[in-house]
Amino acid sequence: MDLVEVSPNANPPVCKIMDYGRYKYEQTKKQQEAKKKQSTFQVKEIKIRPKTGEHDLNTKLNHIKRFIDKKDKVKVTVIFRGREITLSNRGRELLQLIAESAEEFASVEQAPKFEGRIMTMVLAPK
Repeated sequence: MDLVEVSPNANPPVCKIMDYGRYKYEQTKKQQEAKKKQSTFQVKEIKIRPKTGEHDLNTKLNHIKRFIDKKDKVKVTVIFRGREITLSNRGRELLQLIAESAEEFASVEQAPKFEGRIMTMVLAPK
């Protein structure tokens, strides 16, 4: 048995007579349980182009739904190459279409924003 200081900040400090090895073991078990219960998520990325067809877009929407069902966030990226940069309105329309289609199972966490030749939007599970 050991004399263990349980609460050093109390006035007067609180001490307890206990088996210190057993106490440390229980503390690590509590930490492992807390770690097991915390939720984790990943950020998945879906890349599209301004001229992506309707069928391909539906396929991408199915992938987004699958990722959201697994409680992951989805970063939707529209990449403009060469002269496609003039189609920035089309890219914004695509992202709005995706946001509206995914509205029932996802919410827009970050609105579409332009960075160089890339336009991004982040969707999160509801």
